[in-house]
Amino acid sequence: MADSENKTIGGGSLLIAWQLKSKKVLIVGGGEVGAQRIDSLLTTDAHIDLVSPAAGLHPRSKRFLEKYPSRITHIDQEFTFPTGIPSIDVGTYDMVLTALDDTALSRRIVGACRAIRVPVNAADIPDLCDFYFGGQVRDGPLQIMISTNGNGPRIAALIKDRVKGALTGKEGDALTQVGLLRAKLKERAPGVGGDVGRRRMRWMSRLCEQWSLEDLALLDEEAMDRLLDEGWEQNAVPLPVEIVGLRKFGGVLEALRTSWVRSLPSFASFLAGVGFARVVFHLYRARR
Repeated sequence: MADSENKTIGGGSLLIAWQLKSKKVLIVGGGEVGAQRIDSLLTTDAHIDLVSPAAGLHPRSKRFLEKYPSRITHIDQEFTFPTGIPSIDVGTYDMVLTALDDTALSRRIVGACRAIRVPVNAADIPDLCDFYFGGQVRDGPLQIMISTNGNGPRIAALIKDRVKGALTGKEGDALTQVGLLRAKLKERAPGVGGDVGRRRMRWMSRLCEQWSLEDLALLDEEAMDRLLDEGWEQNAVPLPVEIVGLRKFGGVLEALRTSWVRSLPSFASFLAGVGFARVVFHLYRARR
């Protein structure tokens, strides 16, 4: 046990969900990597300043600028150090990202950021990064990050595809409905911490353990109210069929119907095979 624990100590990163809503982020470079950075940041509701000459914009960066003018500001110029001072004040930003082919310029930008403790990431230069961009699987509120700590971005992408393939597709819907249910529960039993808070946590944990993701995804507002009335108020966790019964069976019936329809070609082939075998058998008997 001690050996397996020691293998995980050191060399890793602290994986956190960084809240950037309404924060200012500077991206230096509007090429292909810059476009990837914009795509990643749009998810966070941050405000983005993109520093790049118009001539250097990737087509995807141009599309982002056209589609999200209130979210992205284009600063049409090079990032320079005319008198040893950055041409753009990096101190006004909460995060800085460089997406440049010019390694020397990236290093100067990173140095300017670190001098005033602004978190910075330099594309393709791991030793200059305060944080990394990993592969991400997204389904509604669900975000799963895969990081190789700068060792193999392509491997991260391959692992991302495997993780995505292992999910059912119901996780995002289930999380959305659970979030709405938690909000309703907090309205019914308000308070932070204390006995009520602990009871809320225990009840929600029991619910999530006893119901499947598919069942949780079926919760609508009426079902949530009923679940709180018959579950929370009674300090119990009702069976899914008692709360989302008809919708649950509807989903099962739909799955059976779909499976039956999909199996029709195979069934038809089976019947054709039986018929052909009978014809061959009768011909064989007639010849005898």
